[in-house]
Order: sequence, then structure tokens, then C-alpha cells
Amino acid sequence: MDSTRRQSAPPEPMAQWELADETVVRSTAPARRTREIYTLPGEIATEIRRVFLGTAYMRDKTVDNLTKAAEAYDRHRYEEALRLAKSVADLVPGVAAVRELAGLSAYRAERWNLAKAHLSAHFTITEDPEHLPVVMDCDRATRRFRAVEKTFEQLEQSRPSAEVLAEGRIVLAATWADQRRYADAIEMLTRAGAAKTLRNPGYRHVRLWYALADVYDRSGDHSAARDLFARVVVADPDAYDAVDRLGELGAFDAPRKNRKRRHTPVSKKKVD
Repeated sequence: MDSTRRQSAPPEPMAQWELADETVVRSTAPARRTREIYTLPGEIATEIRRVFLGTAYMRDKTVDNLTKAAEAYDRHRYEEALRLAKSVADLVPGVAAVRELAGLSAYRAERWNLAKAHLSAHFTITEDPEHLPVVMDCDRATRRFRAVEKTFEQLEQSRPSAEVLAEGRIVLAATWADQRRYADAIEMLTRAGAAKTLRNPGYRHVRLWYALADVYDRSGDHSAARDLFARVVVADPDAYDAVDRLGELGAFDAPRKNRKRRHTPVSKKKVD
């Protein structure tokens, strides 16, 4: 990947395509784990059957291919998922869920242009901006910086949720940092609340902290970067590569959360 894509917290696709699960089969024989049969959400299969033009055999095969694509995505086999989902999108291009899965598979496979095409189509069909930050990151990956800014303007006008807007800001800040526009990136993230200290931060806040820390690090303000990466680690020690980034900045002991003294003996603590 291009060295300018140093930031290791890319947008998180928000679609619920990871649906498969494992169940435990109970019997008199020793238990063994087996995988459920994967099925598409009923409304998606119904929509494909409704708009498909062709024989009943090909219609059922198309549904089956999208089912296999969704399972491949769930199993992190993104190239396979993309190949299958794209074949379905070619047949039913107006089904939003098909475009969504093809776009997310392409994004995970780092096929930026394909991802942008399918996710832009998803937005056109649904007017739902949830994947516009991913579209922005695709343009960032191919260094189409002006396109990133235009999509962010589109995102702001689409009444996004706070989480989606935060993802868009993260990508825009990283894009500006790629162009050494560090002051612009820092100002935007700070106005968005990324510098605030919170006692109980949510997922969105941790991602904004990480994004601001990354920009400070790239700008050469290692002290500010160290403080923010430490804040990320306190909130979530497993978040991204924050512990490694702290080590690179000379903070070799990961900070710990301040814990209040317990007044109830551990042995008497209520266990749910």
C-alpha cells in the first residue's frame, strides 16, 4: 500500500453482511462444531427475483451466487466475494444490496475503482450516505484528492449520522495530511471534538482521537501525538496499532486506566 496511507484506521463499512455463525451440535456423541447453512436475508432474495429478467433457473442461480458472495465476504475471502457479487450486479444493477456487497468486497480487496463505482451506485439508489466515507477513502487511495473533498461535501448535505460524519472527517483529515495540510486537518478534527478528554468515550471518539494523533505524528508534533495515542490505549488497549505507535514515539510502557479503589472484596463481587 502507498506509504501515504500510513493511517491504520480506515473507514469501517457499516453494513451487516457478516451474518454467518457457528453453532454447537449437541448429541450423545462427543460435541463437535459445525457451520450453519448460510442464507440471504429474505427481502434481498425477493428483490433479486422480482427484478431479474431471465429463466427461473438463472434467477435461482443468481440468488445462489449472491448467497455464496455474502458467505465469502463473511469468511474474509474478499476476491471471491467480489467475483461473485460483481456477476450478480451485472445482472441486477438496480438492487442496492447487491451493489453494497460488491462495493464492500472490492474495498476490502483494495480494488479502489470498483469499490467506488459500486458504492456510489448504492448511494444513488438509496440516498443513504453510510458508505460515502468508504468512497472517499477509495479516492484517497488513488490520490484523487479533489474528489475526496467533493464527496465530503455531498456527505455533509445528506444528513449523515454522527458516526458516518466522523468517518468522513477522518478520511478528509488523512487526505489533507497526505498533502501536508496538517494545520487544516488538525483544525477540522479539533472542531469536531477530537481533542476533548472524555471519561467514557464511545467508538467514534476513540477513532477521532486516533486520527488526530496520526496527523500530529505526521506533522512532527510527537508530544501531542503521544498524548493522544496514550488516550486511545487507555480507552481500548487493542485499538488499531496505537500501542506500537506509542512505542515508536518513545512511550514504551502502555498507560493504564485509573481505577477507583474497590470497597467490596473481590470474593463478594456480584457475578452475572
